[in-house]
Amino acid sequence: MPPLVQMQGIVKRFPGVQALSGVDFSLEAGEIHALLGENGAGKSTLMKVLGGLYPPDAGTILLDGEPVTIPTPARASELGIAFIHQELNLARHLTAAENVCLGRPPRRFPGLVDWRAMRETAQKALERVGAHVDPDALVGSLGVGNQQLVEIARALTMKARVLIMDEPTAALTEAEAAKLAEVARSLAAEGVGVVYITHRLEEIFRLCSRVTVLRDGSLVGTYSVAEVTPDFLITRMVGRELTERFPKEQVPIGEPILQVEGLTVPGKCQDVSFTLRRGEILGVAGLMGAGRSEVMRAVAGIDRPSAGRVLLGDKPIPTGSARAAIANGIVMVPEDRRGQGLLTGRPVRENLSVAVLRSLTNFGLIRGSAERNLVDQLIDELEVKTPHREQSINYLSGGNQQKVVLGRWLATEPQVLILDEPTRGIDVGAKAEIYRLMGRLVAQGKGIILVSSDLPEVLGLADRVLVMHQGRVAAELSREEATQEQVMRAATGR
Repeated sequence: MPPLVQMQGIVKRFPGVQALSGVDFSLEAGEIHALLGENGAGKSTLMKVLGGLYPPDAGTILLDGEPVTIPTPARASELGIAFIHQELNLARHLTAAENVCLGRPPRRFPGLVDWRAMRETAQKALERVGAHVDPDALVGSLGVGNQQLVEIARALTMKARVLIMDEPTAALTEAEAAKLAEVARSLAAEGVGVVYITHRLEEIFRLCSRVTVLRDGSLVGTYSVAEVTPDFLITRMVGRELTERFPKEQVPIGEPILQVEGLTVPGKCQDVSFTLRRGEILGVAGLMGAGRSEVMRAVAGIDRPSAGRVLLGDKPIPTGSARAAIANGIVMVPEDRRGQGLLTGRPVRENLSVAVLRSLTNFGLIRGSAERNLVDQLIDELEVKTPHREQSINYLSGGNQQKVVLGRWLATEPQVLILDEPTRGIDVGAKAEIYRLMGRLVAQGKGIILVSSDLPEVLGLADRVLVMHQGRVAAELSREEATQEQVMRAATGR
């Protein structure tokens, strides 16, 4: 029997970018097939061709051995191909049932929705993926894990034979990720072919039978997971040996640069105090919902605390004012890169210069040469891979987008950088580059607060670790004390 899906010689070009260069890929019914590569390697582009979002410039797609043309996502759905994007495509103001049946609600009569049938259809689909969700609940009120399951349930109601999952666990807790893995296995057991795009190598070895590696838009190879190692895959992805997963700069720790005293945000965090020193990376760990990001948003002036104060050195900073925080040298790179960090659709130049435009203007007019010089300097220093400064930020890989967001705030010459999930959804090579950048920054005497759900990342990079539990600091551990077991004990309130 022919494979469920065969993609042969797929080519895709964008302005200034050769995204895919004659890539082959196949998927069997009932298998979970990993697609691996650095950001910008072409993984998502290849699957967007299969999902009808991009037309290929050359190449052939076969379904059950028969050539097919997939000009639109609607045609992909008709063929049984469903795409679960990294940025979920859900209508947050509608119910779970309405989202599951979006665009094709059951009808009692022409023009009249059968609401009871819709709820029943949604309930069955949600139960099938193990989602304990009220069909009448607004999607916007659900956690990210359940939102992910709602989107998969919608795909199942479309009788999907091919399910493409793009970084499905990037924003999930360990428990939610484990549930999603069970769903993927059960769907494969029913004969659904699952394409699993991820940067988390451990997931590939738990879930997948085969793995295809792309690099720079070209096929490196397809391998049996049982016959390869993580180091083998990393080398194939980046084209070089990564000798150290967490390159840690040994930097002298200086005097306190930031002091947080009794910070309280009602319903989010309570009486949080800590100190950050020059040259230090302070890790902040804890389970999802522990209040990590909420504390940092208050420190950065994004949210207004009801009590407590923030001091830079010995100088109190006005709370509840991001403008005041930035002016005093405190900046935050948010975890939602696309929703809160980027000017989507705008060029790299604007994304890098927007935070310091005031210093680049005369009489309300931007000094073009000064802006270009600044932007080119940041592109060189951060090694942003872009064909030119006017390239739309949308066409950059996730790792390079993250560098641009970092560069924007580095242009303000901050003293304290709060990095919230700075490596979420980016590949191992880009992660190593950001880790090295962090090392250079603390070597300059800056202080960094690293908020991360990736515990090995925190343990590998932090000089001290704060552990949050239910909105409070549950533990403060030195680098020597901070083990995985000790952090998880504090994170779970034990």
